[in-house]
Amino acid sequence: MLWTGNFTRYFVARTVSVFGDAMLIVASALAVGHLYGATGVGLVLAAFSIPFLASILFGGVFADRIGARPLMLGADIVRFVAQGTVAASFFAGTPALWLLLVCSAVHGASSAAFQPGVNGMVPLVATDLHRANATIKVSQSIAQLLGPATAGIVFGFLGAGPLYATDAATFAVSAACLAALRLGGLPRPETSSSPLRDLAAGWHEFRSRTWIWSVILVWVVYGVLLFGPLIPLGSVLISGRLGAAAYGWTESGLAAGAIIGGLIALRLRPRHPLAAGAVAMFGYGLLPLAIAVHAPLALLLAAASVNGAAWSFWSVMWQTSVQTHIPPAMLNRITSYEVFGSDGSLPIGQALAGPVAGLLSAEAVLGFSAGVSALGCVALLLIPAVRALQRIEPREPAEIPAR
Repeated sequence: MLWTGNFTRYFVARTVSVFGDAMLIVASALAVGHLYGATGVGLVLAAFSIPFLASILFGGVFADRIGARPLMLGADIVRFVAQGTVAASFFAGTPALWLLLVCSAVHGASSAAFQPGVNGMVPLVATDLHRANATIKVSQSIAQLLGPATAGIVFGFLGAGPLYATDAATFAVSAACLAALRLGGLPRPETSSSPLRDLAAGWHEFRSRTWIWSVILVWVVYGVLLFGPLIPLGSVLISGRLGAAAYGWTESGLAAGAIIGGLIALRLRPRHPLAAGAVAMFGYGLLPLAIAVHAPLALLLAAASVNGAAWSFWSVMWQTSVQTHIPPAMLNRITSYEVFGSDGSLPIGQALAGPVAGLLSAEAVLGFSAGVSALGCVALLLIPAVRALQRIEPREPAEIPAR
């Protein structure tokens, strides 16, 4: 049975939290951009990203030492306070840029404490991890579709204060749901070693599993050559050629495709999940290719939908594989190394996209990105440890009965 009390509460916590995250970028672009322009938006986003990447590895260490739920709960409370402070400053008048930067940095560091436990919590609240991950992925895709639209509507009608207050409220709801979880039978975390030794032990576990580090290595390359250039160059080319509305429709196509990919993952349980995910990821490169060749809007939306579906299907295969193959005591640390490797190269790709496009062209860069996307999938399928990894079923978690 999937919809136990624990899973329902965790499902709500993740969905609402992702909804808040989806609002955040739009909130920064609209509210901060209105006051301090593009430079201010860039500084606020950088103030989030740098502490996040600097803290993520230790977030995994402490999630394994004290448990994922307490750390995630504390992170939600801190994020509620940070975003609530920004909301109050907008209600009071015009917030200083330094205040926005400080709150963004606090938000980033606390998100680094929250993120490693996302994978580790699922085995504690669900028995069917594949179905649980697919269900959560569908809900997250819907939240990512509605979050930016909600942020735009709230800002347009009510202003920046209510927008940030709504974002803060999502973290309060997430914290309440996490606090209400009733988990039993949990192993006592080992705290005899130092955090640095725990970090080193996590690294040893990470590098000892070829299927993990090889996938992350491909994702590091993708961050620089595929994921990084796609957003800034894609938005410029689509908006410049077809208008801003077309870019909005493209983003909606991505979210709709992600919902479809999650629903497909609910139905399919391949024996070799990463191999199936790598095959699906061939569809990811259709979007940069469609943008590069100036495809008409209909084909562009179709490519965006396939892109979103491919990413969603891969995500379910990957998350389930990590959750079932990694020892529970190491799961949060492994997740932190995964997030650090996957996200760490993304700013490099974003920073290089503009200068390289200036030397060549945006179309040439995205065409190259499409080729890199296909080569990465081929590389994954050629690695025996990735191709041959088999699906396994987890043990059932314990849930404390209601008193």
